[in-house]
Amino acid sequence: MKGNFNTLIKDKKPVLVDFFAEWCGPCKAQAPILKELAKITSDIRIIKIDIDKNPSIAQRFNVRSAPTLMLFKDGYTIWRQTGVVSLQQLKELVS
Repeated sequence: MKGNFNTLIKDKKPVLVDFFAEWCGPCKAQAPILKELAKITSDIRIIKIDIDKNPSIAQRFNVRSAPTLMLFKDGYTIWRQTGVVSLQQLKELVS
């Protein structure tokens, strides 16, 4: 992650944060879905946070399972889900 997390989630456009871990199987399934979402929309910013390398951020947002996806707008959480989320669900979320 480059930049200050608090600054990044206050972006003018919505920010989708993927809290993941390298050892997490479902996280590996979520990664290509997020890459595809990034290709088809420029309406959001996608940030990946490794919970093992950034435990204080994971703890601050009460992330207990990976993957956990959170959508921020103006620094506020507007959506959160744990587990793999389909491309269709994410497209509906950001439209």
